[in-house]
Amino acid sequence: MPLIQMQNVSKIYPLGNQQVTALDDVTLRIEAGEFTVFAGPSGSGKTTLLNLVGCLDQPTEGSIAIDGRDVGGRTVRALADFRLRHIGFIFQSYNLIPVMSAAENAEFTLMLRKVPKVQRRRRIEELFAELGIGGLEDRRPNDLSGGQQQRVAVARAMAAEPRVILADEPTANLDSKTSEDLLKLMRRLNEEKGTTFLFSSHDPQVIALARRVIRLKDGRLESDSLPPGEAAS
Repeated sequence: MPLIQMQNVSKIYPLGNQQVTALDDVTLRIEAGEFTVFAGPSGSGKTTLLNLVGCLDQPTEGSIAIDGRDVGGRTVRALADFRLRHIGFIFQSYNLIPVMSAAENAEFTLMLRKVPKVQRRRRIEELFAELGIGGLEDRRPNDLSGGQQQRVAVARAMAAEPRVILADEPTANLDSKTSEDLLKLMRRLNEEKGTTFLFSSHDPQVIALARRVIRLKDGRLESDSLPPGEAAS
């Protein structure tokens, strides 16, 4: 059973008296443990695809199953609960809460899941050490560099050990060296922990490091392939 199965999925948005087709009849399966990027220019549908997988939106047509569970037709509350328990998110704008410390931001999902405070903090300290930001637990987001903030966001996504982590343009606000370090870190987490990572990006660094590259154009799948050299590794 694939981790994610999309069957004939389309997403249409109203635009005044017209309609815009963001995704057009997409059928796709993602296996557990993949490190995959949805690539394509702006308007290709890659972010829409990621949002549908993340249960942030519902398809106009077609079906989506995650870990064998059909996520179509669920209430807003049911989708929120499903995201909380099965999906981690990394956003290009970090989405950290300014008035909370780095550790409080990272443990937010665990707090929503009612994990006791002592267990939450132990988990976050372990993650911060693993991610190279140990000792920064009490700093506020504004006191951290962009790369440090994004690592806090990675810690938040990893904290509850979700089945899949979705990253929407995670390197967009980072310099090339910080981007490279972050991507290698996520690749290592993928290899060591088996966490599935799905990216939406047009960044060549992300595409070069991915094991699978799914290209979209005008809302349709254009190609689905391994990057050069990956098949031999």
